[in-house]
Amino acid sequence: MFTGLIEEIGTLKKTHKQGEAMILTIEAPHILKDAAIGDSISVNGVCLTVTELSSTIFTADVMPQTFRHTNLKDIRPGERVNLERAMQAGGRFGGHIVQGHIDGTGEVLSRENNVNAVVFTIRPHNSGLMRYVVPQGSITLDGISLTVVNAGSNSFSVSIIPHTLRETALQMKQAGSVINVECDVLGKYVDHLLHFKGDSQADGHGDGRAAEPKSSITAAFLAENGFM
Repeated sequence: MFTGLIEEIGTLKKTHKQGEAMILTIEAPHILKDAAIGDSISVNGVCLTVTELSSTIFTADVMPQTFRHTNLKDIRPGERVNLERAMQAGGRFGGHIVQGHIDGTGEVLSRENNVNAVVFTIRPHNSGLMRYVVPQGSITLDGISLTVVNAGSNSFSVSIIPHTLRETALQMKQAGSVINVECDVLGKYVDHLLHFKGDSQADGHGDGRAAEPKSSITAAFLAENGFM
């Protein structure tokens, strides 16, 4: 689990692609001081596992599922990437709950200055993600914990303070850039519980396995118990 607070901007040194799989080699002198093989590191918001390690460089495998659904397939050697180590149990929770499980990618539609802030407007490539985007709610873009300013039918905006822009690879993003999007996990679970119906067939699967129980979670139940 992560918090969405970027610890370091790393540099992609090289990639090795094999179809829809790839190996990333990333330079990151700061966060590797206490790292070990098998540790989880968020790369542009994607939870990856350290497979090889030196004092300043680590490698990680990208499987086909990740390759297809994130912007990692498009990055090139020399590009900068956002990095965060997995959260320690005793650490401060400075952002929000971030899993490192990308829901999809989005396109930066615009980047506009607003006094001391920069407002980015994002359109998810899968418009279905907008159901989880709530004004003043949390969202993760390339691993950065951000607050939604506005949300429309197919796009949303976030406002970036100077510190965040300076300390993350978001500073390189312009209109047309592709960015990883992870929606708030709490909203996704609530949505699933509200709409999950189980299997309508008597035996569930036609192979002797029992049917999944139908959900008794309703909006009224969630409101009554303080979840809404």
